[in-house]
Amino acid sequence: FVASSCRNRAKTAALSQPRHHISLLLDTPLPTTMKTAVFATLLASAAAFAPAQQASNKASALNAGAEPFADVPGVVAPLGYWDPLNLIADGDQDNFNKFRESEIKHGRIAMLAVVGYLTTAAGIRFPGAESIPDGLKSFPALADSADGLNVIGQMIFFALLAERCNRDVTGDSAFPGDYRNGALDFGWDKLDEATQFKKRTIELNQGRAAMMGIWGLVTHEMMGVSILPGGYLPGH
Repeated sequence: FVASSCRNRAKTAALSQPRHHISLLLDTPLPTTMKTAVFATLLASAAAFAPAQQASNKASALNAGAEPFADVPGVVAPLGYWDPLNLIADGDQDNFNKFRESEIKHGRIAMLAVVGYLTTAAGIRFPGAESIPDGLKSFPALADSADGLNVIGQMIFFALLAERCNRDVTGDSAFPGDYRNGALDFGWDKLDEATQFKKRTIELNQGRAAMMGIWGLVTHEMMGVSILPGGYLPGH
């Protein structure tokens, strides 16, 4: 009887403790904007790291085939097909391609931004730029010298060049974001359709995660709160 009573008490304590922690978390007052940001981050993170193969296997199950574009790359659990503003509800293919191309472009830029942010935070610099701080303070530091202004000019030139080059020139684009133009293939055409679908979903998910990531990094730097290992805070 004593042993059974102890086991029951242990089970009760084990079950009640997580609820207590969750209750404390939910009862903690947070600004509305922070709650919204946390919720959006959780949703994007869950979608970004969902297995890519779910896109082709579960899209119809999640959406019952009712919505247009419910079976395209990037439709993954837990959100599945998600268009709360009905931007593509009319099924217009050109409209969808425009939004999808913008999503891919912003995701690719965000992936480069995260890599650059973390690289400079790790102390890595180009020769001659050792004194330039990391984080957002790098921009005013560059603007204080002639060499720095030259670097800013090169960055602007590269951005314009990339915008000009990364487009469908030949008209042979197989899908939004396909800028091979008959020159850069890297074996893509040798992949089967299922593998291409999976890889396109992976790029979309990684781009979505990167957009949330760079937003979180910059926001925490502005708040003065480190989320990097060792408590390091770029720009401070």
